Formats: sequence, structure tokens, C-alpha cells
Amino acid sequence: MQNQIFELQYALDTFYFLMCGALVMWMAAGFTMLESGLVRSKNTVEILTKNITLFAVSCTMYMVCGYAIMYGGDLFLSGIAGGESLVDDALAASAENGFGGDSVYSGASDFFFQVVFVATCMSIVSGAVAERMKLWAFLLFAVVMTGVIYPIEGSWTWGGQDVFGMFNLGDMGFSDFAGSGIVHMAGAAAALSGVLLLGARKGKYGPKGEIRAIPGANLPLAALGTLILWLGWFGFNGGSVLKLGDIASANAVAVVFLNTNAAAAGGAIGAFLIARVIFGKADLTMLLNGALAGLVAITAEPSTPTALQATIFGVIAGVIVVLSILALDKVKIDDPVGAISVHGVVGLFGLLLVPITNPASTFIGQIAGAATIFAWVFVASFIVWSIIKLIMGLRITEEEEYEGADRSECGMDAYPEFVV
Repeated sequence: MQNQIFELQYALDTFYFLMCGALVMWMAAGFTMLESGLVRSKNTVEILTKNITLFAVSCTMYMVCGYAIMYGGDLFLSGIAGGESLVDDALAASAENGFGGDSVYSGASDFFFQVVFVATCMSIVSGAVAERMKLWAFLLFAVVMTGVIYPIEGSWTWGGQDVFGMFNLGDMGFSDFAGSGIVHMAGAAAALSGVLLLGARKGKYGPKGEIRAIPGANLPLAALGTLILWLGWFGFNGGSVLKLGDIASANAVAVVFLNTNAAAAGGAIGAFLIARVIFGKADLTMLLNGALAGLVAITAEPSTPTALQATIFGVIAGVIVVLSILALDKVKIDDPVGAISVHGVVGLFGLLLVPITNPASTFIGQIAGAATIFAWVFVASFIVWSIIKLIMGLRITEEEEYEGADRSECGMDAYPEFVV
């Protein structure tokens, strides 16, 4: 009887893990729609191509070497796909120690859940370098980012390994429940290093330093992308509970879902109001980024705040992201979709919120962890971007940028009926 109960719990936890992974995979559609809506129509095909290809590259590189680097073990999923040995080991432990404790799920489901996180991290980079980077340069970087840079950083955090064999972030009081720093700030750090080498889009800043708005081509798509991301985030945070098959875990999942939604709502409200104060108008793009900022902020710890606290955290994140987007524009860091602000600045903010509600973490540990993640990803990415720049260049020509990356990189137009 005990074995039957355990097998049922195993099946439930594995199925829950897989469904949450599918929700996170659906976030790839959200990033694709958001970015294609916020760039000009002449760069739409290239953005779509980048996002679908980066997902394929991420899945392949994480299978080839990324998962082994991050969690240890053999390459090519050796020992990961089989679940029967895991069940047998867990049943033996259950017979010895009594039913309960940590649940066990299929190793294949764990890989699937982890690999969609890798793709999410890489998707953040895509939007920040949009409209002027060579497609093949971006994809070459994606190979290194998803196969090496992210897995090494992940091994120090979720993998539990010491940073270059010197110190352990977990022992220092660092905690990141679902990846405000490990996934989102890491993606933003890689994006920032690329943007600094790449430079701004032509016409973004005037000869006297004035900022010129470059409107996106399809705001309905951007709004759809945001709502898809909002939905997918329930899998992102909810799946990080790791199990569902007991009362405590089920309650934890419910709290995480509640707080994730509350923070997103608070972020949208905060950004909407601060934009009204600054611009005197209702700015849709700031509203969208505000909702995403709330989601990023709560990702570091969605299980311990109350719903009211989560909402307040979201409101503050929504205000921060608007101010950050404006500040980066003033220093001429051109980010077409606001990815560095949403995922980087707010990702750091989310990490610093953790000790407020989670006494197991410390502010010193959070700062040390954030600094370690940012420094590694930024420096490593800067080196890789620089090598790619020397080998093949990062940026399309000025003429190609004027005509649009769709024609120069993909040889087609997203909306041919509107092309003169």
C-alpha cells in the first residue's frame, strides 16, 4: 500500500513538473511576441528567427554539456532519462524512514524543467540587442551562453558547488527561489555587455545627445506577449516548488501562484501611475514592462511574503523599472524593449527583497550572490562578444540597418503587402 501511494506521488510530482516546464516553454512565445511588437516592422522576421532558433540552440547545448556542468554527471543525459532507479531508491528510503519527506520525480522531467529556464535567460538577451546585431553573431553567442556561461553560474547557486572552489553562496545566506538573479539578472548582464560593445541604433540619439523615441510596430503583439509571459510565470515560479504530491507542497504552490499574480498586478499599477506622473499620459509600453518587473521581483522569493507584501513589492518594482529605463536612455544605453531594466535592475531588487520575508537569507549573502552572478556573466559575456566581434563583427552595416535586418539577415519581409 505504501509503495502504491509513493508511486502515485511520484507520478503526480513528475506530471506537475512537466506541465510547469511546458508553461515556461510557452514563455518563449511571450518573449517572441513582446519583442516583435516593440521593434520596427522591418526587423520582425529577424526577431522571430532569433527567438525560435535560440530556443533550439539552448535545448541542444544544455543537453550536450550545460546540464552536466550545472549539476554534475555524464554528458548527453547519461543517467538522467531513467526514472525507475530513482523510484527504487526512494521506496527503499521510505521503507527505512517512513513515508514522507522529499519527493522524487523523473530525471528527464528535471532536465526538461531546467532547460526551459536556460532558454528564458537567453531570450532576455535577444530583445536588448535587437535591430542592429548580426543574426549569426547572436546565435554563436547563444551557444556559449547556454552551454557554458549560464551553467557555470547555475552550478554555484542551484547546483550547490563552490565558486571556483573558494566559497559557497548558499553558506553565505544567498537565496534565489526561482531565479530573479540566477536567470533574469544573468540574462541582463549578458545583454548589457553586448549592448555596450554594439552601440545604439542609428537615429536613437541626436547630435546634441537628445533622446529620440523609436516606436514599436505592433503594440497589440507586445500586449499579447506580456500576457503570455504573465501566464507562463505561474509555471516558472510554481514549478520551482519542485513537487505537489503532499499537503504542504500543494499549499506552497497555491501561495506561490497567488503572490506571483499579486506582484504582477502591483507592478503594472506602479508603472502605470509613475508614467502618468512623468509623461502626463497612459504609457502602454511602461505598463507592460511594469507587469513584467513585478513578476521578476517576486521570482526571488514568492513563497514567504503575504499577498499584500507581494503587491507592494510589485508596485515598487513597477516604479523602479520606469525610472531605470529613463536613466539608461540618458546614458545612451539603447535597449529597445527595456530588458536590462526589467530583468537586471529589478532582478537585483528582487534579490534584495528576500531577507525581508525569508529569515534564512541575509542581505550580505544576497549582495554577495548578486555580485558574483553579475561579475561572472558580464565579464565572461564581454569576452565572448569581443571575440565574436573580432572574428565576424557584431553589427550589421548602416545601410542594412536602414533597410531592416529582415532583408539582410533573412531575405524576406514580415509584412510584404505593406512594402513599397
